[in-house]
Parts: sequence; C-alpha cells; structure tokens
Amino acid sequence: MESNLKVFKSDRFDVEDAASLSLFLYPDFLFIFAKDKNQSTICIHEYMKFDWNSLEQLIVSDPLLKTDIPAKVYLHQPDFSLVPGVLFQPGKEATYLSFAGDQKSNTSYFNTPLDSNNLQVLSSISSKLKKTLEARFSELTFHHGSVSFLSYLFKERFNLIDQEILVSIFGNQIYAAAFSNQELAAFNIFSIESKEDILKYVTIFIEQLKFDRNHVRISLFGATDGSGITEKWGKEYFHYFRLLTPHANQNYTHGFKHLKFVNLFESNWQFD
Repeated sequence: MESNLKVFKSDRFDVEDAASLSLFLYPDFLFIFAKDKNQSTICIHEYMKFDWNSLEQLIVSDPLLKTDIPAKVYLHQPDFSLVPGVLFQPGKEATYLSFAGDQKSNTSYFNTPLDSNNLQVLSSISSKLKKTLEARFSELTFHHGSVSFLSYLFKERFNLIDQEILVSIFGNQIYAAAFSNQELAAFNIFSIESKEDILKYVTIFIEQLKFDRNHVRISLFGATDGSGITEKWGKEYFHYFRLLTPHANQNYTHGFKHLKFVNLFESNWQFD
C-alpha cells in the first residue's frame, strides 16, 4: 500500500495543521485532501491502485487519516439516484435506489441536496465500511461522488446553450450529463474501455433526447495527455467539441507542484 502512495504537499506542510479531510473514493483509486483551518489544501495523498476493502488497513497506516478531524467522504459508485426535491421522502431511500440495482442488507443511506434543494443525490454505503470510518472520525459526512461535477454544472448552467452534453472522465469511468434549455435532462455513470466508448454514450444521449448532432455542444473534463482525446479528435465527430478545465473553488498553500498533470476534477472544484 505504501509504495502505491504519491504525495502532493506545500513547502511548509505539517500534519498538525490539518483541520479537515476530504476522501474521494473512486472504483480503483483514492484521493485524500487535507485542508487547514482556512479551507486551503495543504496536502494530498493519491493511491492510484486502491481496493475499498483495504480502507480499514489504510486508516491505521496513512498519516493523514490518523487524526480525528472532520471528514467528508465522496463515494464514486454506480449505486445512486437523482430524485426531484419535491418528491423526495426520507425513509424511502431503498425504493428510490431500487432503480439503480438490487439493494443489499446492512446498508446505510445518505443524500445531498443540490440546485437549491431542487434535486437530491441519493446513494448508500455498506454498514461495515461506515463503521470502519466512524471508528476513526467522530464528525463524518457522506456524499455520492457525482455531487462535485453536478454542483459545478448547476453553477454554470446559464452559460450553457440549449443542447449541451458534458462529460467528466475519471479513470475508466465517466459521468455524462445532458442539458436541454439549461435544464438537466439526463445524467449517469458509465464504464469505458477506450475513448470510442465516450463517443458511444454521447451518441446515445443525442439520440434519446433528439438533439441535433450539428448543433449540440460536447464538453469534456479530465482528458489526460495519454488518453488520445484532443479537440481535433472530437471535432472529427461533432461540430462543437471542446476540452475544459473547471473554474476553481479550491485554494492551495504555496508549493504545490505537478498536481495539474493529475487532471482530477476535484483538484479544481469540490462540493462543500
């Protein structure tokens, strides 16, 4: 586990300066953000090969996780549901999530309101994993991993055109969102094996929503240099295609280097 750790930190980093943590659990990797009392990031631990079942071991070995400070956990997983705020009723989480897949026993549910409570992002966590985290952190909140991307899109919605598809890439997964007349029309998570899979899911959205292929605008976040995804490549398929970096709502203390090469959405924008 330790050999799999990559550290980004400020020149004057001291673990005792950490006032809160944000844990971003992806299907195959993990990022831990440590922030100071001013909510500036002072250190990031990246585990590019990570199994959620090894979290208990990591909690006792990673220096950032050894201190009982407030922590937010973001779970990037396919088990989630978007529920209109006016329809959401606490206690019916299993029913809402049944559309995403069969619900397991010993499950705890959590939800995050977005867009001025017009939307609830609902997901779940196994009781075992929750107890593991609660044993370390006395102040703990859970969110589905999509809330950062979605909160950003709602923030930017009035800069969108009438037909818009936006994709956030993370490892071998993507979030894909479609907006029609600046209203969220579709959203989901997909597994990808190649850049051509992104074309496939974008095309499915276009066909389902009856968008005009020559008018719709496609925006991608998170494309890395090694992915082969360029604006030239995208414009071979779509007239309006662009690669974007989200505007930043995250601050960093002096001395961070090489973080831009990670191209992680949450390194620029996080739901707080």
